[in-house]
Amino acid sequence: MSDAAPLPTAGAHDGGVSHEIYPLGLKVAGRLVVVVGGGPVAARRARALVEAGARVRVVAPDVCEDLSVLARVSAPGAVELVTHAYRAGDLDEAWLVHTATGSPAVDQQVSDDAERARVFCVTAGDASVGSAWVPAVARTALTDDAEVTVAVTAGRDPRRATAIRDAVAAALQTGTLPLRRRRTREVERVSDVATSPAEVERVSDARSTSRVPGRVWLVGGGPGDTGLITARGRTVLAQADVVVIDRLGPRALLHELSPGVEVIDVGKTSGNHPVPQHEINALLVQHALAGRDVVRLKGGDPYVFGRGGEELAACHAAGIEVEVVPGVTSAVSVPAAAGIPVTHRGVARGFSVLTGHDGAADVPGGPDHTLVLLMGVTRLAETADALVTADRPADTPVALVEDGFGPRQRVTVGTLADIAERAAAVGVRPPAVIVVGAVVRLSPAWAQQAR
Repeated sequence: MSDAAPLPTAGAHDGGVSHEIYPLGLKVAGRLVVVVGGGPVAARRARALVEAGARVRVVAPDVCEDLSVLARVSAPGAVELVTHAYRAGDLDEAWLVHTATGSPAVDQQVSDDAERARVFCVTAGDASVGSAWVPAVARTALTDDAEVTVAVTAGRDPRRATAIRDAVAAALQTGTLPLRRRRTREVERVSDVATSPAEVERVSDARSTSRVPGRVWLVGGGPGDTGLITARGRTVLAQADVVVIDRLGPRALLHELSPGVEVIDVGKTSGNHPVPQHEINALLVQHALAGRDVVRLKGGDPYVFGRGGEELAACHAAGIEVEVVPGVTSAVSVPAAAGIPVTHRGVARGFSVLTGHDGAADVPGGPDHTLVLLMGVTRLAETADALVTADRPADTPVALVEDGFGPRQRVTVGTLADIAERAAAVGVRPPAVIVVGAVVRLSPAWAQQAR
């Protein structure tokens, strides 16, 4: 006798209400689906079916422009236009029928014929007539060959279903729903590579010792505020098995990760690089080759002094697939947080971004060309002296924005002549973004100092 608990009876958890539909996903690729009707609704249904790989037969005396275009641009044989009124025999060999003629009598006839032919029928005009329903669908791409599809039905109330669908889609896109893979990534099916029972056994044994590599996402986390990472960044973060994070990445997002996600902190501070770059590269490769999906979560943008290009090259050299997810760079966003635009009509026509370790004095342009320096606090006095030129006088405004978008955000303003002294007086600490140029006068901090 089995000790397994009995299966719940219908309605056991829903107040005794019986379910009207049985949710099911259909693979229509290569199969014939008939769409009866030539208007915009029929065009939307036909387009979705073509995108799913179906062969579509459209039956209607006249078709709208969208259907005509669909037939022209689709692959040969994908769309067949049958330009006559619906008649018996139009459903021959169909696996599924959609009717959207606008005529209740014709839709009823199509539904009746489909019922006799034991073919499921979706009726756009009156859902009660058909034997199948089209849900409101939300899709979120996870990798190039996988996606999450959520289908919503809501008691034949399409607007309610759409509202629920949109809410679910937003949660998927922001990574607030659990998207992490739970099943080990599969290699090719045995039947695709084996031609005999002995070969099936051999391939099965090989599968037990082989791994399909994971993939790596290089994600720009923005300036640190969790609301400023992109929707794509949130989505891939929710899929990660391993997260390799910088000190300036949006660390609050780590609290949203599933308990099984491994977090590796490779944060660097000024003069302290506990995990050198070549070891970070090796970590990404090591975990991906072990079949794990890895997010390299950086502050700002991976390609703006984030060494993302080096990490990309290391992964590609190991044969690992990489996607770069751009982020909001602190070079622009942190000055904006302090009310400083890096360009402004009549004030600054362009801007340059450098690190404080580079030769900032070699950058051409005067106060009307904004200079943004990252990682420049420790050499501030030396850099400020070097920046004074004939085109960039000592009274050129300077702003230091500490911990942009963080809890200790603070703005210190001055000029090239006195900014180092002012910064030392208030104890400016990294991380900070340095802005040099006339645009600094537009900031509230400059106006407050003038008072």
